[in-house]
Amino acid sequence: MLIVRATKKLLDRIGPPSLGEDEQSTTLLGQWYATAVFWKPQVALFVNESTLLPVLMPLAPAATLLARFPQQVATVLAAHGTPDTITGEELQQMRDRRLAKTTNRSVVGIMNEFTYLAETYRGDTLAPDLLGLAMRLATTPCGPLYSKHISPDRELQASLRSITPPAS
Repeated sequence: MLIVRATKKLLDRIGPPSLGEDEQSTTLLGQWYATAVFWKPQVALFVNESTLLPVLMPLAPAATLLARFPQQVATVLAAHGTPDTITGEELQQMRDRRLAKTTNRSVVGIMNEFTYLAETYRGDTLAPDLLGLAMRLATTPCGPLYSKHISPDRELQASLRSITPPAS
């Protein structure tokens, strides 16, 4: 089960929380956090709680955002060189989705930083390359990762190494 913890401004767009009291994420990467970025056109920024990996995608149509999110995660994971078997397992676990309020202020702070950086990186471009922006944001050193692997792209690779056994 995929759990997306959304900010109030995103919940106002896509609907109320639907997470049950005892429900837990079953995806390999865990919970994701999300917010709306009010560019033209509007964008949703997702950040993985454990790796801080960013994913950007069009917000519209907001009603289908959670249904479209797994495919965008697959695209970003592929761009990072994630094995197809892991991506396939992640997509399988994301078939059931729940929405909740944010609980981790540190991840919300990272989303705010990524929003600011993405705004700077995109410049005056009317139709930014969202995958390219997400890949660039993933190289950003993040305070919560300093004692680990420093940036989301490196943290993702370390997480993948712990999931997959080395080839012999």
